[in-house]
Amino acid sequence: MKVHKAGNGIINIATAIVAAVIILSWFLISTTAVKLAILLPLFGIYFLVIQFFRYPDRSITLNEHVVLSPADGKICQIREHVEVEYLKKKCLQVSIFMSPLNVHINWIPVPGEVTYLKHKNGEFYAAFKDKSAEENERTTSAVKMKDGREIVIRQIAGAMARRIINYVSVGQKVTQKDELGFIRFGSRVDLFLPLDARLKVKLGDKVTGSQTIIAEL
Repeated sequence: MKVHKAGNGIINIATAIVAAVIILSWFLISTTAVKLAILLPLFGIYFLVIQFFRYPDRSITLNEHVVLSPADGKICQIREHVEVEYLKKKCLQVSIFMSPLNVHINWIPVPGEVTYLKHKNGEFYAAFKDKSAEENERTTSAVKMKDGREIVIRQIAGAMARRIINYVSVGQKVTQKDELGFIRFGSRVDLFLPLDARLKVKLGDKVTGSQTIIAEL
């Protein structure tokens, strides 16, 4: 299994802990049943950590006329809403909830140039709640397409997430094959699209990052 670079540090620490527990149990615990009672749950948690940072092998088809999903997850909100941080106008908002079992890589949804990037510290409410979008830790990015339209992508930390990683910078040229970033352990991504975007998803749909078409432009 290929592992994403965002998990290198955590996986190394987890591996060291598992190795230490195995060694200690080998010398300090003589009963096999007790060893298994300790080690089996530990191996289960270790496997979940590895799974969380898995790096899927995906073929990405570039298409400047569509918005690709920036994340794996479930459509938890669709509405017309004013994006107040950067665009400061009414947009079509599409929100994707990412559970701890989803791949947590975030991809660039449209090709263009990064025109805005800002991180804001905040709370850690459950990512599917409305107030998480305004009060949680978040990173907001904007990409301007060649026709001048701008798409805003907001990475929002959830109740379990404690770090948002971003891999782009203002002025950078990006494509739909580029990674926007990574959010650790449960989170949400909000897309702010032009009002005339033609949605191809509905509330409750499961989407796949870099694969599912969210809307046509």
